[in-house]
This record gives sequence, C-alpha cells and structure tokens, in this order.
Amino acid sequence: MSIETKDITVEKVKTSKIDQVDFDNLAFGSVFTDHMLVCTYKNGAWEIPKIVPYQPIVLDPSSKIFHYGQSIFEGMKAYKDKNDDVFLFRPLENFKRFNISADRMCIPQLPQEYFMDGLTTLLNLDKAFIPTKEGSSLYIRPFIFASGNGFHASPADEYKFIIACAPSGAYFSGKVKVLIEERYSRSANGGVGFAKTGGNYAGQFYPTQLAVKKGYNQVIWTDDTNHEFIEEAGAMNIFIRINDTLLTGPTSDRILDGITRKSILDIAKDQGIKTEVRKITVKEVVEAAKDGSLKEMFGAGTAAVISPISGFGYRDTDYELPELENSFAQSLKKTITDIQYNKSEDKFGWRFKVEK
Repeated sequence: MSIETKDITVEKVKTSKIDQVDFDNLAFGSVFTDHMLVCTYKNGAWEIPKIVPYQPIVLDPSSKIFHYGQSIFEGMKAYKDKNDDVFLFRPLENFKRFNISADRMCIPQLPQEYFMDGLTTLLNLDKAFIPTKEGSSLYIRPFIFASGNGFHASPADEYKFIIACAPSGAYFSGKVKVLIEERYSRSANGGVGFAKTGGNYAGQFYPTQLAVKKGYNQVIWTDDTNHEFIEEAGAMNIFIRINDTLLTGPTSDRILDGITRKSILDIAKDQGIKTEVRKITVKEVVEAAKDGSLKEMFGAGTAAVISPISGFGYRDTDYELPELENSFAQSLKKTITDIQYNKSEDKFGWRFKVEK
C-alpha cells in the first residue's frame, strides 16, 4: 500500500499559537505544535492519514483503550541545523519497532508510507516550532490506541494512529542517583517488556515513587526471577563501565531494543571502546564499586540521549561513582548529538533529512 504527500489532507489552524511558546524556557513535552496527524483503522484497513489542528480526542466510554490497554507509542526527535534544515535520527528504526510493538499488542501493522510521509508532511507544516537553542529539539510522539467500543475482552476493531509534537528542552539536567530494585519487576519472560506499550511505564510509577521518597531519582530494574541481573535504568537502557570496558545487557522479552542503545554500541566500536553485551550481575557492580573499578553508569534513550548516574543504592548502602574528566558518557553523547544536529560527518548513515 502506498500514498503520496498530496493524498494527505491538511486542515490548517486559523491562528497559530507559536507566539505563546517561550523557546528560551522549554520544559519537556508540555507545550504542543499547531497540528497533529490522525489516521483511523476501521473495516479491516487503515484510512488515508490527515493533518488537523491539535485538539482533544472524543471517545466513547466503552473504547477498549480504557479497559484493556491496547496502546503503543514511539519517541522521536526532529532537529534543526544552522541552515534551517530539519533532520530525524534513524526514523526507520522507530517505524520498525512501532510495528514490532503493534504485533505484540495485537494491533494492525501500520504501512511505512503512512508513518514516514505523514510525519514529514507534519514536520514541514510545523517547522517553525522546531527549536534552535542548544540541547532543544522537537519531541515527536507517534502512538496507536484501541478506539473500538465494547466491554468484551478481545482486540478492538478500530484504532487511532496519531502523531503529536512538542518543542522541548533537555529531558534531564545533571546526574541522577538510582536505587537497585529487589522487590518489584518491570517485566517478565514472555511478557511485553520489549514493546513500547503504555502499561510497561504505568507499572513503573509506584516503585519509582517509593525510591524517590528514599532520596533517589530513579530505579534500576533487575530480572523478575531472582533480582540478580541489572536490566534497565528507569525507562532507559543502561550502560556500565568497569575499568575501560562498557557493558550493557542483551535485549530480550524484558528489555527494550533501544535505538540510542544500538547507536552507542556502534559508536563505541568505531571509537575503539571495548564493549560487552551480556548479563550483568548486581554482585559484580557492587564489588566493582567497592574496589574502584566501577567508573561510570548511565542511562540511554531518545529523550535524554545519555543520562549519567552519580551513584546507586543497594540494600541500605549508597555507592558513589567517581567524577571523570573524559568520560565515555560525554564522548558518546557528543558524537550522537553532533550527528543529530548536522554538526559532523554521519559515517553511519543515520541522519535523515526532511525534504521540503
């Protein structure tokens, strides 16, 4: 199935709200662009997407999203360089993962043209909302939810695909302190941990708030069986540097196949950094903290890119990480963001220019 940009109908706002946006003081994901993309699945097929003014969604109380949680989403960013050109970072990877999540949640797959052509049309329309301040970007949220009605426990017969965008500043500022979790689990074998579905994140909120009350910013998730292995950091993949080796856990039913994670592994290999993708035990991280061989820990994801961890708590003991002048986190983040903002060569072919 294919569409062309001219097939996408566009209903423009009568008055733009861009003058209300304070681009020098942007919070993350709290103000939104003038327009959004909407596409409906019904009668066994996706209809042609359309772009409309950003607006509330009207749903029947029996819509299945409210009762059975069929929903998926992605997180992406658009960047503007000094020439006013707009770029995306590995968008086809987001699209592929979107449909992987759709399959797991029994949601109909979306055609690539609907995703990519719809997104580029939307970005060209709301291009003025893409910030130019250092560290800022346009956060893009594609999502699908079950809009079909009925209280019976079964997949819906109608769905909505929407893309909404928010000019945003940095997701995190500074380093974070984390707590290694030993009671609650983010996901389990055979579950939906690898899918970007809303319930994964809703289930994290309560244990995270318990950690916040203890003075931590986030939770380090461990395996659901014995809480023996390090798996994720909050809503991000996690990297751990012991001496000069960078470690991260393998993807699985429980761990999201992060696009930033994959990019970090490729860049590290290119820069000659030794990497290991393997199970990481809590025990070895604690022992490395005690003997001084634990050099860095950081989360990796679209929103924050890389979020350094300053220390962690485990069984009522806190462990601080050293301050490094030339950290892997700083070098890797700079390499990624220089590619994203079109400041450097893109030897990997990850940068996607949004054509006008």
